[in-house]
Amino acid sequence: MKREIESRLLAWKQSPGRKVLLVRGARQVGKTYSIRELGQTFRHFVEVNFEENPEIRVFFHDSLNPVRIREKLAAYFSTPIVAGETLLFFDEIQACPEALSALRFFHEKMPDLHVVAAGSLLELALAEIPSLGVGRLSSLFMYPLTFAEYLMATGEDTLLGVVAQADAAHPVDKPFHRRLVDLVKTYQLVGGMPAAVKAYAEKHDLAECLKILDDLVTTIDDDFKKYKKRAPVGRLSEVFRSIVLQAGGKFKYSSIDSASSAQPLKDALQLLLQAGLAYRVMHTHARGIPLGAQVDEKKFKVFLFDIGIHQRLMGLDVPGHLTAGDLDLVNKGSLAEVFTGLELIGNHPSHMKANLYYWHREARNSNAEIDYVIQQGADIVPVEVKSGTKGQMQSMYLFMDERKLKKGIRVSLENFTEYDRVQTIPMYAVRRLVQQS
Repeated sequence: MKREIESRLLAWKQSPGRKVLLVRGARQVGKTYSIRELGQTFRHFVEVNFEENPEIRVFFHDSLNPVRIREKLAAYFSTPIVAGETLLFFDEIQACPEALSALRFFHEKMPDLHVVAAGSLLELALAEIPSLGVGRLSSLFMYPLTFAEYLMATGEDTLLGVVAQADAAHPVDKPFHRRLVDLVKTYQLVGGMPAAVKAYAEKHDLAECLKILDDLVTTIDDDFKKYKKRAPVGRLSEVFRSIVLQAGGKFKYSSIDSASSAQPLKDALQLLLQAGLAYRVMHTHARGIPLGAQVDEKKFKVFLFDIGIHQRLMGLDVPGHLTAGDLDLVNKGSLAEVFTGLELIGNHPSHMKANLYYWHREARNSNAEIDYVIQQGADIVPVEVKSGTKGQMQSMYLFMDERKLKKGIRVSLENFTEYDRVQTIPMYAVRRLVQQS
């Protein structure tokens, strides 16, 4: 499967001013696979997995001198490690904090050597290292497959060209639109985890894909044991599942366990966020840019990192989802909102960490909410998500009038169209909102 991040990896390889690269993301989103693909473009490739080969950690105990480390690794793997000819890949680097600390010295003393590192718990390890050397490392953030990548993996990529040429004046032809909506429904079941997408692309067997997703959930539960020094395993599991139940609404610790202290639950959520297993949508007052300067730390939403895993934990009625008409999906708004949020994150420039915002006004007889508030250039743009093809937009117009905004976005199952100041973007074209930012 081709991933869009692979073009960024190639650009890094070819950049004369490159730094040591960190590829960051949750477990099993495809980091190792894409880096191995990059390795095929080098004469030599050395993969150092600190979990599979823990004995290698000793090379970093006595000295962090990159020249000596390179010599030992070349001898251990019987492979030349030569600048310009070799990609040196440190995988699961969080298992060897000394190796993380050594990365800055590779940049300082061996800048021509291509060095890349990855790890599923990398964020937790980075938080414990005082300094990695400002300006010596660069990062790429990786996520499960986006809807566009799913189309490419399943042989439907010609539809991407159809969508790219469409707008309100030239909507997608009805047969293509219907096909794309059906593909969105299937993608919401399969999700973007590479193992599930690969299985569906090869066999088109949804039952097998759902089993793979259930196995992934079990793996995630097992991984919680690795965090037990930071938070109780049971609390992590509770918070992980509560994220699904609370999707689409303000996250409340009291909805998990109203009788216990909130601090253990806060710690558990923070770990899930750091591990890339969940994303937070912060409340913003949205009275100017940057949106992040006006957040209310006490108000936020949370959703899981993959739509397929979300629907498995939600207990979605699979046959009913596949056969439902567009209007029947209006009560599954949280699924549409999660899908949209994941598309906004997954299509965000990979060299920057994505941040999402929403707006909510709680007032007597005047509640209003905007699902997402994004920035396009110097403009604030409200984005409202409707899973069906009809829905009122009172909150949208109220927000636009208060902020004197010229444009709003409605994401739905409708085709491209426009209502007054509100542009309708089909769910299959959410990535366009990021491309215009």
